[in-house]
Amino acid sequence: MLSLTKHAHPDKTLLSISLTLLSSIKRDRLVDYGKLKAIAKKSVAGGEFLFLPALNFLFLLGLIEYRSKIDAVEYIGSREAI
Repeated sequence: MLSLTKHAHPDKTLLSISLTLLSSIKRDRLVDYGKLKAIAKKSVAGGEFLFLPALNFLFLLGLIEYRSKIDAVEYIGSREAI
């Protein structure tokens, strides 16, 4: 279970980085991997260390998929277009 403690900075948590990445992915539907990493680095100091765990968390929730041929992440959360 993911829970915050009184010692966790709200902007430097896995949930915060995941939300930042998800909003960018959801807006564009398909985002380059390098661009996502740059977003994580720019959003918070030390964001590059939480980048992969945040992507793994979003993948486990079934919200994103990685497209290896084009090196991009695609939003598949709600399939309203299908």
